[in-house]
Amino acid sequence: MANNHYYTNDETLKHNRKTWQIRLKGFNMQFTSDNGVFSKNTVDFGSQVLIESFSLQEVSGKILDVGCGYGPMGLTVAKEFPESQVDMVDVNLRALELAEENAKLNQITNVRIYESSVYENVADEDYQAIISNPPIRAGKQVVHAILEGAHAHLKVGGELWIVIQKKQGGPSAKAKMETVFGNVEQVAKEKGYFIFKSIKE
Repeated sequence: MANNHYYTNDETLKHNRKTWQIRLKGFNMQFTSDNGVFSKNTVDFGSQVLIESFSLQEVSGKILDVGCGYGPMGLTVAKEFPESQVDMVDVNLRALELAEENAKLNQITNVRIYESSVYENVADEDYQAIISNPPIRAGKQVVHAILEGAHAHLKVGGELWIVIQKKQGGPSAKAKMETVFGNVEQVAKEKGYFIFKSIKE
């Protein structure tokens, strides 16, 4: 397999930067993307479904976006909840640079963006919510590491939200969340994409 997947680091990839606009959660957002990042031409449908579905009764803590890419989910959530701090992590350094740029582009300051393979460099264990569009192509092991590891990084009452396609492991992800958290709810389903939520009790 070529090593230029979005969930790895390939600094040799040629640049092909583009900037475009999209309306998410009622906000006109701008994003710059490039070769070597996930869904470089527009925000992928799964991420859009998660963004539109994600809600909090009240903001009581930080939010973490695992596998943030160039930032559409984390930055939109940060825009929607300016009183919250949103941490955004990814293993892809080019994606992280773009996420930093996109934060500035959308005048968003309540974010921390840094490199981490899943939760490797995530020290905090008191997140109110963790969101993820797991990198399916990285394999089931990585996807399940995101689901399992979330529990330790959430405070009691904290929520894990993920988007996943049925044909790309939806049922097994749902079963894993049920096992880890003791509960799982299907929040939304659109065009084969499922939004699942688990609460740390």
